[in-house]
Formats: sequence, structure tokens, C-alpha cells
Amino acid sequence: MAALQPILKIEDLWVSVEGKDILKGVNLTINPGEVHAIMGRNGSGKSTLSYTLMGHPRYHINRGSILFKGEEIGDLTPDERAKKGLALAFQYPVAIPGVSVSNFLRASVKAVRGKEIPVKEFRQELKQQMALLEVKDEFLSRYINDGFSGGEKKRLEILQMTLLKPALAVLDETDSGLDIDALKVVSTGINTLATKETAILLITHYQRILNYVKPDFVHVFQSGQIVKTGGSELSEELEERGYDWVTQELTPSGVA
Repeated sequence: MAALQPILKIEDLWVSVEGKDILKGVNLTINPGEVHAIMGRNGSGKSTLSYTLMGHPRYHINRGSILFKGEEIGDLTPDERAKKGLALAFQYPVAIPGVSVSNFLRASVKAVRGKEIPVKEFRQELKQQMALLEVKDEFLSRYINDGFSGGEKKRLEILQMTLLKPALAVLDETDSGLDIDALKVVSTGINTLATKETAILLITHYQRILNYVKPDFVHVFQSGQIVKTGGSELSEELEERGYDWVTQELTPSGVA
């Protein structure tokens, strides 16, 4: 049997922003169907990793490689990465007054799939996903994130993901600003995304979303590196003990 090709393979990735090193040798492999959670303090480099994966021009790769489905994507533009099956849900989605949610979603799906979607087919698919995320019909006529609550913004991010059907969905602190009801609904959408073909990279501060989205692997980020990896039980230990104990564990070996 042929070896399984990872969806994502990051090797010794060093990234700087405005001349300052942020990522300092990240190594990470994600296979189809896996759910990975990255946890860490503010400023540890978690969001830098997500923006680097999506190709944000501010983030400069100094060393290392990013292989997506076996292809080096370090020089690809964000839209080229999206068409290959990579998607990012932002921590702070921006408002775009004048552009309706409905038009935005249809244009996004067309751009990523590379073909026009018949209106009837698109509406049927859209309605199905809206029901899953408890999104009302009037949502479609509103302007993107204009006057949206935090929960509405995150639901729109996940709604877009379910329509785009990426091979890898990167979720940058999607649980930020959500009340418990919105968290449960958004988590349902994330779990729908996680199929045998689609992998999830979930970036978060807190363990609470991992009560609803069960990760196969949990990675602790610190000073621009993954310093500890475990199963879902690691998130519970972090919730109980905080991040200091990880630092204390690493200090004798000279890693921290």
C-alpha cells in the first residue's frame, strides 16, 4: 500500500515580519481527515503561522518549506493557494460595506471551484449549510460583516468554509468572542468540515472549543516553535495547569 501523502508538511519554517523573527523552526505534518489544535499564549506565533500558510505578503519566509499536497506553495499568491484547497477563517473578519453576503459567497465559490455554479444548485447547497449553522435568510442581503456581532461574523466564516470545501481549513481563534450558544453552533459547522478528505488546523487560546471539536493532536506553541505535542488530553492539562508548566518542563533541556 502506498504511503499516505500529507495534506500539509511544514519543515524548519522560519518567518519574519518587518525584519523580526516570529516563527523559529516550525515542523508540522497534517494528514487527510486529521484535526490538529494549536494552543499557546498571545504573541507565541500562532496567528503568524496561519497568515504565512495563506500567503500574506507581510510575512517573509526566511528558511524552510511548506508543502501542500506535496507541492511547495511558498511562492504562490493567496488566491492560488485557495484554488488548491487551502482556506483561512480569520480571527477578526473585516467588514465590506456595499457587498452582500449572497453575492460574496457565490463569487467565492465560483473563484475557488473555477466554474459558474447554476443558481438553483448554489441556492440549494447554501440553504442546507445555512440551516446547519442556524443562519436566517435575511442574513444573505446584509453587507459582509457590516454591523455583525462577533457570533455572526464567525458563522459567516464557517458558512463560507462549508461551501468552499477546502482540503485544509485553518481556523484562527474562531472561538474568540463567542457566547456558549454560538460556540456550539460554530463547532457543529467545524465538525461538518472534518471529513476523511478534509483536515482542520484549529488555533485557539482556550480548551473550551475542544469540548465540542475533538482534536487528534494538540500542539503547544511557544516562542515561534511547537514545543510539545500530545492528544486531546493535553488541552485539558493546559486548561488545568496553564502554560507555565510546559516552560518548566522544557527549561532543563535548553529548549525554552
